[in-house]
Amino acid sequence: MKRLIGILFLLTSLSAFAQKKEAPLVQFTGVVYNADSISVIVPYVSVTNVSQHNSVTVTNFKGYFSFVAHEQDSLQFTAIGYAPVTVVIPADIKSKSYTVRVLIKPQITNLPMVRVFPWATTDEFRKDFVNAKIADDDLAIARKNISRSSIMAMTNSLPRDGQEIQSANSQYLHQDIVNSHSRTNPLLNPLAWGSLIKSITDGDSK
Repeated sequence: MKRLIGILFLLTSLSAFAQKKEAPLVQFTGVVYNADSISVIVPYVSVTNVSQHNSVTVTNFKGYFSFVAHEQDSLQFTAIGYAPVTVVIPADIKSKSYTVRVLIKPQITNLPMVRVFPWATTDEFRKDFVNAKIADDDLAIARKNISRSSIMAMTNSLPRDGQEIQSANSQYLHQDIVNSHSRTNPLLNPLAWGSLIKSITDGDSK
């Protein structure tokens, strides 16, 4: 009895398998383009035949692909940074060759913000926080810039500009002119009178 049931089951399976007819083969060919810019080719796109055990084919660097598939197969095109696109091969293709121009649209994925901290543990953070040196505010920076030591350091290190040199030359010429008109009269000098009397006493005619 068990053998009879097994034989009947096997015959039923074979008849069902025989009734199921395989779809005709088609040469599936095409090129993958960017949907936002048709002139831009998308290379190395994965083509998955969902109807045939998820067999995968990859396009070349020019986005070109060509392989054998079946009529009414569903093929999914996927690439990093692009939204997936599914293409279904139509039935009753007379030429047994189906050529398509696949357009896939770029997909922008917003990732959550990630903050990277230089501390491996909370103990290192506490240590650095306690020993941290607080930066000076604007008032403290201004006071340092106008301090005597800062000004002297800038005076010794910075070169003299043209205005400073011109001012120094003008001051030097002014002092020279003032000194040329302020020569003292030797007769008003007591030391000069002493030298004159001594010369007369010594009989110096000069």
